[in-house]
Amino acid sequence: MPRNKIIENLRLPNVYILLLIVFLSCTLLIFINFFTIKILSANRAYVNGESHYSKGQKDAVRHLITYLYTKDRDQWDLYKEELKVPQGDGVARIELLNNGDVNVIKKALRDGRNHEKDLDDMIWLFRNFKNVSFLANAIKEWEEGDKLINELFEIGKNIEKKISTSNLSAEDRESILKRISVISDQLTINERNFSNTLGEGTRTIKDQLMFTNVIFILIIISSVCIYYSIMVRKIIISKKEIENQNENLILVNKELDRFVYSVSHDLRSPITSLKGLIEIMLLEDDLTQIREYLSLMNQSLVKQDQFINDIIDYSKNKRKDVIVEPVSLVNLFEDAIIQHKHIKNATKIIIIEEFLVDKIQSDSLRLKIIINNLLSNAIKYADASKEQMRISIKTYEEGDFYKIEVTDNGIGIKPEYREHIFEMFFVVDSNKGSGLGLYIVKEAVRNLNGNIEVDSECSVGSKFIVTIPKLYEI
Repeated sequence: MPRNKIIENLRLPNVYILLLIVFLSCTLLIFINFFTIKILSANRAYVNGESHYSKGQKDAVRHLITYLYTKDRDQWDLYKEELKVPQGDGVARIELLNNGDVNVIKKALRDGRNHEKDLDDMIWLFRNFKNVSFLANAIKEWEEGDKLINELFEIGKNIEKKISTSNLSAEDRESILKRISVISDQLTINERNFSNTLGEGTRTIKDQLMFTNVIFILIIISSVCIYYSIMVRKIIISKKEIENQNENLILVNKELDRFVYSVSHDLRSPITSLKGLIEIMLLEDDLTQIREYLSLMNQSLVKQDQFINDIIDYSKNKRKDVIVEPVSLVNLFEDAIIQHKHIKNATKIIIIEEFLVDKIQSDSLRLKIIINNLLSNAIKYADASKEQMRISIKTYEEGDFYKIEVTDNGIGIKPEYREHIFEMFFVVDSNKGSGLGLYIVKEAVRNLNGNIEVDSECSVGSKFIVTIPKLYEI
């Protein structure tokens, strides 16, 4: 697997995790802001309710004092009407503490002149946050205020009784007035503490909300930045891959053009020779000469057959995937030796074998291509002028690699040709090869993640060393 593909597979889950973090952060942020706004809205409703509570209490005190001195029944009625406001809130508080009926609670809150749209939020906040410090302290102040409201209510009843029975003395009036004043002052303190406590809670919630928003926004921004950097890096990698692929395509197209041109030329050349030899044979009566022509025709056909085999090997090496399986090097060399016995001088060559390694894990197709071509070249370029023609075959291990050596005492390779022998269609002698053999060998070795080296001296011989890893990595 290409390195870039491995990186992509490793990073892909991270991208999804980042997107999940962003999604969860946004969801939590919306959730937290929704409930924070709900809490702040309910807090605001309670502060607004306190203002009605305070105004109702103060107006009730004012009407009660006026009634105390004027005995005007209208003032008594106004007193009772205004006192219903804090009394309604008191009933709501008790019902909320006792988990009373929602409709009863809402009616009591309406009596406290709270807005209809705030009722649900007020009930929700009380029931869910009554044990939270800021609201618990506010409820205590509320309870103390309700006690004073009840006391004020009892004072009102006492005043009304004394007035109705004409039993209200000046001393009673002064005493009641002082008590009303003390209650009113204490209520003012309770009401102020109630509002301040809720206000402090609101400020705390606002600060916590601000901090939470900053944290989540930083998480979202960080995740988006990391996601963006990964995407940019992926785009850069993809762009490089595309550029490499385009370069490879250009090279492949050039190679293909050259391949098609050379193949068409090399395939037509033997056919042209055969046609010419056939035309000459038709005019020839000498049997010996005819046999010579037939021998030349056979050489052309052998050359074309070898060329077609090279093309087949080239195609297989290019298109077939590497399949790692148990392979016997001994069997591959034995098959190759038998296959090449028909080549000129093949039977005269002494083959020396030294198999220190036989069974290996590799791709049999490409090893067969490598061994066949190396052995074929060693036979074709044997030096017939030498007293003894030899080919030495050796296989062995070296660290994490297998090595295959094919050494001959043939004609060798001239220095000026050495750097070109692995190029496509490069031939030293057109009668002995197509120029594809060593090119295919190098490509096959490369597909096995190996390498090939050559050591050659003109008129002395050549040594080809193929190195392939024991462990093939995709």
